[in-house]
Amino acid sequence: MTTMHPETRLDRRYSDETAEATDWREAEARLAAAELFWISTVRPDGRPHVTPLPAVWSDGALHFCTGPEERKARNLAENPHVVLTTGTNTWNQGYDLVVEGEARRVTDDARLRELAAAWEAKYGSVWHFEVREGYFRHGSGRAAVYSVAPRTVFGFGKGEPFSQTRWRFADA
Repeated sequence: MTTMHPETRLDRRYSDETAEATDWREAEARLAAAELFWISTVRPDGRPHVTPLPAVWSDGALHFCTGPEERKARNLAENPHVVLTTGTNTWNQGYDLVVEGEARRVTDDARLRELAAAWEAKYGSVWHFEVREGYFRHGSGRAAVYSVAPRTVFGFGKGEPFSQTRWRFADA
């Protein structure tokens, strides 16, 4: 994992008296381990679009892939701002993370090969990708890969103690 030093703040308005800010290294480990994320993009007409997808944390950023004709890719062509969320579907236990940033295409084949290996290591051989001409290739399909370096991340501790930590990054 890349060492990042974001500005960290516990929001007392939404945290129990005994809560402390979560250390960024813990949040980063949770991002790396999470299997499923929800991505929110914005359609050209301003309507939101949300869909689940797998993602890989690598070198201080979340990475995801999508077919170039899919709605999220078309949305990103117009507006690269995204939110990726992960966590648990319970209100009183677990930890949720919300990552805000800008999605940028990864087209370097050497970097894409590193990311393809990370996908397969995390998700197994069903997520095996070949890399050619700036895309992941799987069977007859291709997928564009995007990197989202966080600008702001929110962490929500649920249960005792409830907490809300915010991390802001200077150079996302």
